[in-house]
Amino acid sequence: MQLSSVTSDFKIMQTDRACKMEETELAYFRDQLTLWLRDLKHSAGMTVDELLKAEVFMADYVDRASFESDRSTALRIRDRESMLIKKIRQSLEDIENGEYGICEDCGREIAIERLKARPIARRCIKCKTKQETFERITGA
Repeated sequence: MQLSSVTSDFKIMQTDRACKMEETELAYFRDQLTLWLRDLKHSAGMTVDELLKAEVFMADYVDRASFESDRSTALRIRDRESMLIKKIRQSLEDIENGEYGICEDCGREIAIERLKARPIARRCIKCKTKQETFERITGA
């Protein structure tokens, strides 16, 4: 038996074990993610309405600069929230597919404590630490 076969079988066993997250835990995360998604969509809608209603003609250059700065910040926040919405939707899809809580790098179970702190986590703490270290070293 080759080492790659053994490694592959081990990942499958780990994945099978990780899929055993209790239904109550999955329901908890599904509810948390759904609530978070709803709140983000609501705040995004409010921001769009506010930006559309904003007065764009301002005689004072300082007022205009302040308005543009605030608008730019609001748009950056909405951009980040749209990325977060995509991650939340992916996590909800993972719950439905039975893949939620499984590290996408090593295939092991992500600790419940980590998922409670960051429900959209896609890597276990060990793999995430390794990724962040690599990014720091390479400047990526």
